[in-house]
Amino acid sequence: MALVLTDTLSRPLRTLRISVTDRCNFRCPYCMPREVFASDYPFLDRSEILRYEEIERLVAIFVAHGVRKVRLTGGEPLLRRGLPDLVRCLARIPGVEDLALTTNGALLADLAKPLKEAGLQRLTVSLDTLDAPKFKELSDSEVPLNRVLSGLEAARSEGFGPIKLNCVLQRGINDDEIVALAKFARQGGYILRFIEFMDVGTQNGWKLDAVVPADEVLAKVSEVWEIEPVQEPLAGRVADRWRYRDGSGEFGVIASVTKAFCGGCDRARLSAEGSVYSCLFAGSGVNLKTALRNGSSDSDIGAIIANTWKRRDDRYSELRGAETTPARKVEMFHIGG
Repeated sequence: MALVLTDTLSRPLRTLRISVTDRCNFRCPYCMPREVFASDYPFLDRSEILRYEEIERLVAIFVAHGVRKVRLTGGEPLLRRGLPDLVRCLARIPGVEDLALTTNGALLADLAKPLKEAGLQRLTVSLDTLDAPKFKELSDSEVPLNRVLSGLEAARSEGFGPIKLNCVLQRGINDDEIVALAKFARQGGYILRFIEFMDVGTQNGWKLDAVVPADEVLAKVSEVWEIEPVQEPLAGRVADRWRYRDGSGEFGVIASVTKAFCGGCDRARLSAEGSVYSCLFAGSGVNLKTALRNGSSDSDIGAIIANTWKRRDDRYSELRGAETTPARKVEMFHIGG
Protein backbone atom coordinates (compact mmCIF):
# COMPACT_ATOMS: atom_id res chain seq x y z
CA MET A 1 0.00 0.00 0.00
CA ALA A 2 1.38 3.39 -1.02
CA LEU A 3 2.33 5.98 1.57
CA VAL A 4 0.45 9.26 1.64
CA LEU A 5 3.07 12.00 1.78
CA THR A 6 2.01 15.56 2.53
CA ASP A 7 4.09 18.73 2.60
CA THR A 8 4.07 21.58 5.11
CA LEU A 9 0.86 22.90 3.52
CA SER A 10 -0.86 19.48 3.59
CA ARG A 11 -0.51 18.97 -0.17
CA PRO A 12 -0.14 15.29 -1.17
CA LEU A 13 2.41 13.90 -3.63
CA ARG A 14 0.37 12.55 -6.53
CA THR A 15 2.01 13.63 -9.79
CA LEU A 16 5.53 13.20 -11.19
CA ARG A 17 6.80 15.02 -14.27
CA ILE A 18 9.98 13.54 -15.75
CA SER A 19 12.32 15.41 -18.08
CA VAL A 20 14.01 12.74 -20.21
CA THR A 21 16.32 15.18 -21.99
CA ASP A 22 17.36 18.83 -21.73
CA ARG A 23 17.70 19.13 -25.52
CA CYS A 24 15.09 20.53 -27.88
CA ASN A 25 14.75 21.06 -31.63
CA PHE A 26 12.89 24.35 -31.09
CA ARG A 27 14.19 27.61 -29.66
CA CYS A 28 10.98 29.18 -28.41
CA PRO A 29 11.80 32.60 -26.90
CA TYR A 30 9.74 31.97 -23.76
CA CYS A 31 11.70 28.80 -22.98
CA MET A 32 15.03 28.45 -24.80
CA PRO A 33 15.89 31.73 -26.56
CA ARG A 34 18.55 31.11 -29.20
CA GLU A 35 20.74 33.99 -28.07
CA VAL A 36 21.30 32.04 -24.84
CA PHE A 37 20.89 28.43 -25.96
CA ALA A 38 22.95 28.48 -29.15
CA SER A 39 24.73 25.56 -30.81
CA ASP A 40 27.63 25.84 -28.37
CA TYR A 41 25.42 25.67 -25.26
CA PRO A 42 26.73 22.94 -22.88
CA PHE A 43 23.79 20.56 -22.73
CA LEU A 44 24.09 17.45 -20.59
CA ASP A 45 26.37 14.69 -21.78
CA ARG A 46 24.69 11.34 -22.33
CA SER A 47 26.50 9.89 -19.31
CA GLU A 48 24.98 12.58 -17.10
CA ILE A 49 21.32 11.86 -17.83
CA LEU A 50 19.35 9.10 -16.18
CA ARG A 51 19.27 5.75 -17.97
CA TYR A 52 15.85 4.25 -18.67
CA GLU A 53 16.29 1.55 -16.03
CA GLU A 54 17.10 4.29 -13.50
CA ILE A 55 13.98 6.24 -14.42
CA GLU A 56 11.90 3.07 -14.13
CA ARG A 57 13.32 2.36 -10.69
CA LEU A 58 12.68 5.91 -9.48
CA VAL A 59 9.10 5.90 -10.77
CA ALA A 60 8.42 2.69 -8.86
CA ILE A 61 9.78 4.33 -5.70
CA PHE A 62 7.70 7.47 -6.28
CA VAL A 63 4.60 5.32 -6.81
CA ALA A 64 5.28 3.63 -3.47
CA HIS A 65 5.14 7.12 -1.97
CA GLY A 66 1.83 8.14 -3.48
CA VAL A 67 2.43 9.12 -7.12
CA ARG A 68 -0.33 7.99 -9.48
CA LYS A 69 0.16 10.25 -12.50
CA VAL A 70 3.38 10.31 -14.56
CA ARG A 71 4.13 12.70 -17.43
CA LEU A 72 7.21 12.59 -19.68
CA THR A 73 8.61 15.95 -20.75
CA GLY A 74 11.86 17.54 -21.86
CA GLY A 75 13.32 19.58 -23.45
CA GLU A 76 11.65 17.75 -26.27
CA PRO A 77 11.10 14.17 -25.07
CA LEU A 78 10.72 12.67 -28.55
CA LEU A 79 14.39 13.48 -29.19
CA ARG A 80 15.35 10.83 -26.62
CA ARG A 81 16.25 7.69 -28.56
CA GLY A 82 14.06 4.65 -27.92
CA LEU A 83 11.47 6.56 -25.90
CA PRO A 84 8.73 3.94 -26.52
CA ASP A 85 10.94 1.47 -24.62
CA LEU A 86 10.75 3.71 -21.55
CA VAL A 87 7.00 4.11 -21.97
CA ARG A 88 6.62 0.34 -22.07
CA CYS A 89 8.57 -0.04 -18.84
CA LEU A 90 6.62 2.65 -17.01
CA ALA A 91 3.24 1.42 -18.24
CA ARG A 92 3.76 -1.91 -16.53
CA ILE A 93 4.53 -0.45 -13.08
CA PRO A 94 1.61 -1.27 -10.76
CA GLY A 95 0.07 1.94 -9.43
CA VAL A 96 0.75 4.14 -12.47
CA GLU A 97 -2.80 5.09 -13.31
CA ASP A 98 -2.11 7.84 -15.83
CA LEU A 99 0.86 7.92 -18.22
CA ALA A 100 1.13 10.99 -20.43
CA LEU A 101 3.61 12.94 -22.53
CA THR A 102 4.05 16.57 -23.56
CA THR A 103 5.71 17.29 -26.91
CA ASN A 104 6.16 20.04 -29.48
CA GLY A 105 4.85 17.58 -32.05
CA ALA A 106 7.68 17.88 -34.57
CA LEU A 107 8.48 14.14 -34.43
CA LEU A 108 5.03 12.89 -33.49
CA ALA A 109 3.94 11.67 -36.92
CA ASP A 110 6.57 8.91 -36.82
CA LEU A 111 6.30 8.08 -33.13
CA ALA A 112 2.56 8.19 -32.41
CA LYS A 113 2.04 4.53 -33.30
CA PRO A 114 4.96 3.05 -31.31
CA LEU A 115 4.12 5.25 -28.32
CA LYS A 116 0.51 4.08 -28.34
CA GLU A 117 1.53 0.45 -28.71
CA ALA A 118 3.97 0.86 -25.79
CA GLY A 119 1.17 1.96 -23.46
CA LEU A 120 1.18 5.76 -23.52
CA GLN A 121 -2.30 6.90 -22.53
CA ARG A 122 -2.44 10.64 -23.13
CA LEU A 123 -0.75 13.30 -25.23
CA THR A 124 -0.35 17.05 -24.94
CA VAL A 125 1.04 19.00 -27.89
CA SER A 126 2.25 22.59 -27.74
CA LEU A 127 0.64 24.83 -30.36
CA ASP A 128 0.98 28.58 -29.98
CA THR A 129 -0.17 29.67 -33.43
CA LEU A 130 -1.90 28.51 -36.61
CA ASP A 131 -0.03 30.99 -38.76
CA ALA A 132 2.86 29.30 -40.58
CA PRO A 133 5.26 32.29 -40.71
CA LYS A 134 4.51 33.13 -37.09
CA PHE A 135 5.06 29.49 -36.12
CA LYS A 136 8.52 29.62 -37.67
CA GLU A 137 9.25 32.78 -35.71
CA LEU A 138 7.89 31.49 -32.40
CA SER A 139 9.60 28.11 -32.63
CA ASP A 140 12.74 29.66 -34.13
CA SER A 141 13.29 26.48 -36.11
CA GLU A 142 13.03 25.12 -39.63
CA VAL A 143 10.25 22.72 -38.61
CA PRO A 144 7.12 23.73 -40.56
CA LEU A 145 3.75 24.08 -38.87
CA ASN A 146 2.33 21.36 -41.13
CA ARG A 147 4.66 18.80 -39.58
CA VAL A 148 3.12 19.43 -36.16
CA LEU A 149 -0.39 19.30 -37.62
CA SER A 150 0.47 16.00 -39.32
CA GLY A 151 1.67 14.70 -35.98
CA LEU A 152 -1.66 15.61 -34.43
CA GLU A 153 -3.52 13.75 -37.14
CA ALA A 154 -1.29 10.70 -36.72
CA ALA A 155 -1.87 10.67 -32.97
CA ARG A 156 -5.60 11.00 -33.39
CA SER A 157 -5.68 8.15 -35.90
CA GLU A 158 -3.82 5.95 -33.39
CA GLY A 159 -6.59 6.44 -30.86
CA PHE A 160 -5.08 9.07 -28.60
CA GLY A 161 -7.86 11.20 -27.37
CA PRO A 162 -8.87 13.65 -26.51
CA ILE A 163 -5.47 15.19 -27.26
CA LYS A 164 -4.69 18.38 -25.37
CA LEU A 165 -3.16 21.44 -26.99
CA ASN A 166 -1.12 23.90 -24.92
CA CYS A 167 -1.02 27.51 -26.07
CA VAL A 168 1.12 30.04 -24.23
CA LEU A 169 -0.40 33.44 -24.90
CA GLN A 170 1.68 36.61 -25.10
CA ARG A 171 0.40 40.13 -25.54
CA GLY A 172 1.02 41.40 -29.05
CA ILE A 173 2.37 38.04 -30.20
CA ASN A 174 -0.50 35.57 -30.52
CA ASP A 175 -3.37 37.01 -28.48
CA ASP A 176 -5.09 37.84 -31.76
CA GLU A 177 -5.51 34.10 -32.44
CA ILE A 178 -7.56 33.15 -29.38
CA VAL A 179 -10.77 32.57 -31.30
CA ALA A 180 -9.02 30.93 -34.27
CA LEU A 181 -7.22 28.48 -32.01
CA ALA A 182 -10.43 27.71 -30.13
CA LYS A 183 -12.22 27.06 -33.43
CA PHE A 184 -9.43 24.76 -34.63
CA ALA A 185 -9.59 22.74 -31.42
CA ARG A 186 -13.40 22.53 -31.47
CA GLN A 187 -13.43 21.25 -35.03
CA GLY A 188 -10.61 18.78 -34.43
CA GLY A 189 -11.90 17.36 -31.18
CA TYR A 190 -8.90 18.64 -29.21
CA ILE A 191 -8.92 20.14 -25.73
CA LEU A 192 -7.18 23.49 -25.95
CA ARG A 193 -5.60 25.03 -22.86
CA PHE A 194 -4.66 28.69 -22.90
CA ILE A 195 -1.70 29.29 -20.57
CA GLU A 196 -0.73 32.62 -19.08
CA PHE A 197 2.87 33.53 -19.95
CA MET A 198 4.90 32.68 -16.83
CA ASP A 199 8.21 33.88 -15.45
CA VAL A 200 9.78 30.42 -15.52
CA GLY A 201 13.55 30.46 -15.38
CA THR A 202 15.57 33.64 -15.88
CA GLN A 203 16.14 33.84 -19.65
CA ASN A 204 12.73 34.37 -21.26
CA GLY A 205 12.40 38.14 -20.85
CA TRP A 206 9.16 37.85 -18.87
CA LYS A 207 7.20 41.00 -18.15
CA LEU A 208 3.83 41.25 -16.47
CA ASP A 209 2.39 43.38 -19.27
CA ALA A 210 3.03 40.50 -21.71
CA VAL A 211 0.58 38.31 -19.79
CA VAL A 212 -2.86 37.82 -21.34
CA PRO A 213 -5.14 37.23 -18.32
CA ALA A 214 -7.40 34.19 -18.32
CA ASP A 215 -10.43 36.41 -17.80
CA GLU A 216 -9.67 38.16 -21.09
CA VAL A 217 -9.47 34.79 -22.85
CA LEU A 218 -12.85 33.76 -21.46
CA ALA A 219 -14.39 37.07 -22.53
CA LYS A 220 -13.15 36.68 -26.12
CA VAL A 221 -14.30 33.06 -26.43
CA SER A 222 -17.71 33.84 -24.93
CA GLU A 223 -18.25 36.56 -27.53
CA VAL A 224 -18.39 33.80 -30.15
CA TRP A 225 -19.78 30.76 -28.31
CA GLU A 226 -21.83 30.21 -25.19
CA ILE A 227 -19.69 28.58 -22.52
CA GLU A 228 -20.10 27.34 -18.97
CA PRO A 229 -17.67 26.12 -16.29
CA VAL A 230 -17.07 22.44 -15.76
CA GLN A 231 -17.51 21.74 -12.07
CA GLU A 232 -14.83 19.51 -10.55
CA PRO A 233 -12.89 19.15 -7.30
CA LEU A 234 -10.20 21.76 -6.74
CA ALA A 235 -7.56 19.34 -5.42
CA GLY A 236 -4.66 19.05 -7.85
CA ARG A 237 -6.41 21.07 -10.53
CA VAL A 238 -4.22 23.15 -12.83
CA ALA A 239 -6.63 24.27 -15.56
CA ASP A 240 -10.04 25.83 -15.06
CA ARG A 241 -12.21 23.87 -17.47
CA TRP A 242 -14.99 25.36 -19.60
CA ARG A 243 -17.34 23.62 -22.01
CA TYR A 244 -19.24 24.85 -25.02
CA ARG A 245 -22.98 24.75 -24.43
CA ASP A 246 -23.58 23.42 -27.92
CA GLY A 247 -21.83 20.20 -26.90
CA SER A 248 -18.76 20.67 -29.11
CA GLY A 249 -16.16 19.95 -26.46
CA GLU A 250 -14.28 22.00 -23.90
CA PHE A 251 -11.22 24.15 -23.33
CA GLY A 252 -9.23 25.28 -20.32
CA VAL A 253 -7.36 28.27 -18.98
CA ILE A 254 -4.26 27.99 -16.81
CA ALA A 255 -4.03 31.20 -14.80
CA SER A 256 -0.79 30.67 -12.90
CA VAL A 257 -0.09 34.41 -12.84
CA THR A 258 -3.46 36.06 -12.19
CA LYS A 259 -5.12 33.28 -10.17
CA ALA A 260 -2.38 31.19 -8.60
CA PHE A 261 -3.27 27.61 -7.73
CA CYS A 262 -0.29 26.70 -5.54
CA GLY A 263 -2.64 25.47 -2.82
CA GLY A 264 -3.61 22.44 -4.88
CA CYS A 265 -0.23 21.60 -6.43
CA ASP A 266 0.63 17.91 -6.03
CA ARG A 267 3.57 17.78 -8.48
CA ALA A 268 7.17 16.78 -8.13
CA ARG A 269 9.56 17.20 -11.05
CA LEU A 270 12.49 14.98 -11.97
CA SER A 271 15.17 16.55 -14.14
CA ALA A 272 17.04 14.68 -16.86
CA GLU A 273 20.17 14.38 -14.74
CA GLY A 274 18.28 13.00 -11.77
CA SER A 275 17.40 15.82 -9.38
CA VAL A 276 13.93 16.19 -7.92
CA TYR A 277 12.37 19.65 -7.76
CA SER A 278 9.33 20.51 -5.67
CA CYS A 279 8.24 23.54 -7.72
CA LEU A 280 8.35 24.75 -11.32
CA PHE A 281 9.96 27.94 -10.02
CA ALA A 282 12.49 26.24 -7.73
CA GLY A 283 16.07 27.42 -7.63
CA SER A 284 17.61 24.05 -6.80
CA GLY A 285 16.77 20.38 -6.60
CA VAL A 286 17.72 17.33 -4.55
CA ASN A 287 20.12 14.93 -6.26
CA LEU A 288 18.77 11.37 -6.56
CA LYS A 289 21.22 10.14 -9.20
CA THR A 290 24.11 9.84 -6.78
CA ALA A 291 22.03 7.62 -4.50
CA LEU A 292 20.95 5.56 -7.50
CA ARG A 293 24.48 4.97 -8.67
CA ASN A 294 26.22 4.45 -5.34
CA GLY A 295 24.22 1.36 -4.39
CA SER A 296 21.59 2.94 -2.15
CA SER A 297 18.50 0.84 -1.50
CA ASP A 298 15.00 1.70 -2.62
CA SER A 299 14.23 2.42 1.02
CA ASP A 300 17.11 4.89 1.27
CA ILE A 301 16.07 6.68 -1.92
CA GLY A 302 12.45 6.69 -0.77
CA ALA A 303 13.54 8.37 2.44
CA ILE A 304 15.23 11.16 0.44
CA ILE A 305 12.04 11.67 -1.58
CA ALA A 306 9.87 11.62 1.54
CA ASN A 307 12.04 14.09 3.43
CA THR A 308 12.16 16.41 0.42
CA TRP A 309 8.38 16.45 0.06
CA LYS A 310 7.68 16.78 3.79
CA ARG A 311 9.83 19.94 3.90
CA ARG A 312 8.15 21.44 0.85
CA ASP A 313 6.63 24.89 1.36
CA ASP A 314 6.77 26.24 -2.22
CA ARG A 315 4.08 28.67 -3.35
CA TYR A 316 5.95 31.00 -5.66
CA SER A 317 2.98 31.99 -7.82
CA GLU A 318 1.02 33.11 -4.78
CA LEU A 319 3.96 35.18 -3.54
CA ARG A 320 5.11 36.52 -6.93
CA GLY A 321 3.80 40.03 -6.29
CA ALA A 322 5.62 40.20 -2.96
CA GLU A 323 9.05 39.37 -4.41
CA THR A 324 11.47 42.25 -3.90
CA THR A 325 14.63 40.67 -5.31
CA PRO A 326 15.03 38.50 -8.43
CA ALA A 327 14.83 34.82 -7.54
CA ARG A 328 17.25 32.24 -8.88
CA LYS A 329 15.10 29.75 -10.80
CA VAL A 330 15.80 26.63 -12.79
CA GLU A 331 15.11 26.97 -16.53
CA MET A 332 11.85 25.44 -17.76
CA PHE A 333 13.46 23.12 -20.34
CA HIS A 334 15.51 21.59 -17.53
CA ILE A 335 12.49 20.27 -15.61
CA GLY A 336 9.86 20.06 -18.30
CA GLY A 337 7.46 22.87 -17.50
